[in-house]
Amino acid sequence: MPLPDLHETTIHLKESLVSETVQLVKKYYGETLQSGKDLLTDACCTSDAMPAYAREILAAIHPEVKSKYYGCGLVLPEKLNGAKILDLGSGAGQDCFILSKLVGETGSVVGVDMTDEQLEVARQHEDFHRQAFGYQTANTKFLKGYLEKLDELDLPENHFDVIVSNCVINLCEDKEAVLKACHRLLKEGGEVYFSDVYSDRRIPESLRKDPILYGECLSGALYHRDFIQLAQRSGFSQPRRVKGRPLAIRHAETQKKLGAHRFHSVTYRLFKVAGLEQECEDYGQAVKYMGTLPQAPDQFALDESSSFETGKVTPVCGSTFDILKASRFAGDFQFYGDNSVHFGPFACGGSSSSQAIAAGASSQPGASPSGSCC
Repeated sequence: MPLPDLHETTIHLKESLVSETVQLVKKYYGETLQSGKDLLTDACCTSDAMPAYAREILAAIHPEVKSKYYGCGLVLPEKLNGAKILDLGSGAGQDCFILSKLVGETGSVVGVDMTDEQLEVARQHEDFHRQAFGYQTANTKFLKGYLEKLDELDLPENHFDVIVSNCVINLCEDKEAVLKACHRLLKEGGEVYFSDVYSDRRIPESLRKDPILYGECLSGALYHRDFIQLAQRSGFSQPRRVKGRPLAIRHAETQKKLGAHRFHSVTYRLFKVAGLEQECEDYGQAVKYMGTLPQAPDQFALDESSSFETGKVTPVCGSTFDILKASRFAGDFQFYGDNSVHFGPFACGGSSSSQAIAAGASSQPGASPSGSCC
């Protein structure tokens, strides 16, 4: 008689200890939603236009996996070949399988989800995608677990190059625990690249208790300024806003419940770089992008406020200089200067604050930046 799976046994023993909110989310995504068509808003629907290379990969993804996709953005950062990736809230595995193609057979993708029904779909189609991509062995692995308790999964610390998440962290009750675990699991210079939902104001408790609003990724959303502070407390000194869009509420009764609250889907990247300053400081430094990233031959955008034209020497603040030099993009840039002389605040579109980078140089998370920051 085979021995029981101790990890799965531990998970089942702890089921009775998880909160009512967690049980609600598991039921909503495991039983209530059968496909993306059942959603009442476009909060968990990716409207971003996929780049051509991603569309080609998506065409090879199993139809059942695609039908159970509930992401709110694209979590496909540049330069992933050979990378070790962790996907938080991996669901039925669509993002994982796309990323498994991008990292190649030498890379790996670990997906974590708490929903049995979603994990069953992902695991069922692992070999389908291995064959579709021509790999000898699958480079994906799917684990059952709770994002607030990643330490229980025995994941290696300082190991992952990139951690992604797509419209899931807003569903977590203890978001700080999730971000602190990400910081612990990332390599130095690694990043969290994730899309999620944010509110233009704090959500009252009455709305947080609404099961539909919570399951639709709305009432669990953070006020965007609270998120910036949370990220900084978790070790990510300078959150970088990549892009964002307002969410449309398609359901009249849902919109009535929400009243004046407005929501945006925003993609952020959080870099694990030791000693990174929170503010944009001027040390007379500059970088030159070499045009070596295949997906960005002419121009590379680190975030909405930091873009680099191939072959052009671009002045940058100290934090951008340090991020690029510590990250996997270091080999794609030439670096000029050091931090031996400080010239005061870096001119960041009229603001020297890291808040300008994180919020797109605006108080509203869906607005466009007023100028180049770094």
